Amino acid sequence: MRRVSRIAVAGVATASLAVALSACGGSSTSASSGGSAKTKGIGLAYDIGGKGDQSFNDAAYAGFQKAETDLKMSGRDIEPQDGESDADKVQRLEQLAKSGYNPVIGVGFVYAPAVKEVAAKYPKITFGIIDDEQDKAANVADMVFHEEQASYLAGVAAAKATKKNHIGFVGGVDIPLIHKFEAGYVQGAQSVNPKIKIEKQYLTQTPQEGGFSSPDKGKDAAEGQIEAGADVIYAAAGLSGQGVIQSAASHKVWAIGVDSDQYKQDALAKYKDYILTSATKDVAGAVYNLAKSVADGKPATGVVRASLATGGVGLADSNPAFKNNADLQAALKKAEAGIKDGSITVKTS
Repeated sequence: MRRVSRIAVAGVATASLAVALSACGGSSTSASSGGSAKTKGIGLAYDIGGKGDQSFNDAAYAGFQKAETDLKMSGRDIEPQDGESDADKVQRLEQLAKSGYNPVIGVGFVYAPAVKEVAAKYPKITFGIIDDEQDKAANVADMVFHEEQASYLAGVAAAKATKKNHIGFVGGVDIPLIHKFEAGYVQGAQSVNPKIKIEKQYLTQTPQEGGFSSPDKGKDAAEGQIEAGADVIYAAAGLSGQGVIQSAASHKVWAIGVDSDQYKQDALAKYKDYILTSATKDVAGAVYNLAKSVADGKPATGVVRASLATGGVGLADSNPAFKNNADLQAALKKAEAGIKDGSITVKTS
């Protein structure tokens, strides 16, 4: 992975992966039940919030675009619908599989039941799911991340950046995946200052209630935490995190983004001076690498877990105020080394 600072920046991992390959399966081959080894390209089904969230889904789309360009693959990406059921997700994945796309990737843990069902029907097609490792089928790649490690670094950064020894965390949905973000963040912050005050809030109990897709909910939560005294807020909330960033900027306090380098997102450009950093995970690289493995004729399957050591998670350093803060960078360098050598074990709950 290309390193632009001493801290791993997962969002740029795909930059070093460009490999020129000949076109693979450019013609459309409809797969009968049971599947086909041939492929007409990559199929991508988005998570709640869809393309344009400037975070999780957009990172997947970046990997999708890279596969189209570098691997000369065609591709099809499909948006989710509000209030959809697992049956809708099954239908979406089957539509891609029947059309001959390979691999077919579900973006987000909500696709777990659908991937399990459809993968069993199309054993010759490789399926991928991001952020879930329940399905151990022979033709499924479970693409997961040590989010807690990047979040630990985010906690160190927050504790170094706060002027009030008071920070916040906003989680999109109260589920084990997002608990990993909170656990790492709290542990990292407390490693700097054991007495630091940390506000915590989850927006909803289930994804269907909009925890990952409601900027207004994120904004309201951030307003409350800022009013309580927090001056750095980390949001692990997908599209809802845009509201957290907007609120932080309006109050001139720090926000920490998630999944993608949100400082560099066009839709958030007017708030970027208040985006300290982002805890990134290389969703783009996961999507691209799975597509490349299929194109190479050696489909990846099983659990594929990215970590700080592999460059699959890290902190973005696009904001000069973050990158040029020597004290903060020294603390991060020490924390990163500890995680990599095992002297720091990051909690997941």
